[in-house]
Amino acid sequence: MTEAILLVGGRGTRLRPLTVHTPKPMVPAAGVPFLTHQLARARAAGVEHVVLATSYLAEVFEPYFGDGSDLGLHLEYVTEEEPLGTGGAIRNVASRLRCGPGDPVLVFNGDILTGLDIRALVETHTSSGADVSLHLTKVADPRAFGLVPTDADGRVTAFLEKPQTPEEIVTDQINAGAYVFDRSVIDTIPEGRPVSVERETFPGLLAEGAHLQGMVDSTYWLDLGTPQAFVRGSADLVLGHAPSPAVPGRRGERLVLDGAEVAPGAKLTGGTAVGAGAVIAEGARVHGSTVLDGAVVGPGAVVRDSLVGTGARIGARTVLEGAVIGDGAVVGEDNELRDGIRVWCGARLEAGSVRFSSDC
Repeated sequence: MTEAILLVGGRGTRLRPLTVHTPKPMVPAAGVPFLTHQLARARAAGVEHVVLATSYLAEVFEPYFGDGSDLGLHLEYVTEEEPLGTGGAIRNVASRLRCGPGDPVLVFNGDILTGLDIRALVETHTSSGADVSLHLTKVADPRAFGLVPTDADGRVTAFLEKPQTPEEIVTDQINAGAYVFDRSVIDTIPEGRPVSVERETFPGLLAEGAHLQGMVDSTYWLDLGTPQAFVRGSADLVLGHAPSPAVPGRRGERLVLDGAEVAPGAKLTGGTAVGAGAVIAEGARVHGSTVLDGAVVGPGAVVRDSLVGTGARIGARTVLEGAVIGDGAVVGEDNELRDGIRVWCGARLEAGSVRFSSDC
């Protein structure tokens, strides 16, 4: 297995304001762009050639990763001129693949943090003789997901939309966002128009009698589509709950990048990551949070399960809990922001102006 496609073209609308200036795969998680973790895990599984299917802010990727040689990879970049969906994006990059029609190609969604055994998925694909193989995971509450039931041999029997009633929940298995395609199957996806693999390609293949194999791997799995999930994923990487060879330091309660300043009386716990040039002042307490490059957390501030954007400033004694502060925003002293509040990039909140409001 030497080739993979990474789908990194999404606009990351649910992640705003994190994605106003940065495509979501490039938002830092545990000190490096999230995409770095995916690429490093692919390389560790034996992948050598990766094609990145880009769209939104496509110009950001290549200056950072270059040809991929620093990661031991060969990277290529293909940009969609118009959004093509998951299937359309896969088809759009097919000409850059080097393998033959019967060879396997790994495909990843660019916003999934997982402990998937990539080699095992490829082995499942080749040993079962499948046309496409899917990573499936089990979730306690599958109502927010499409369901993928399988037979006793792991062969996919249906693709079911999000269930609306208890009777419709026929399995707890969901599509986990990683696939292995035979190259010949990729070449059958229509060109030049939007195509969803979830709603069109996979159901269509099943209707035609193709062999779609499911592999259940219920190790760590998290969809990073919301700010709260992204913050949690970064903390889990730092703590070592989520695997990645790309975390730039030792796993533990905190990860502080070179150039950051943390006062002796500050306390960092719960997998907190502090970016280069950031400042954590005396008496501040930061738990399970991400503080990006150049941000400042003032004296006595409390930051819990939150993200503080690049260059943002958090005033003294301010409390953030489950909050997202956009790049360059300023939150004055003695504010209290909780429960998913988002402060837009460059916004300014005066001292003591907000107490647990959701209107920022």
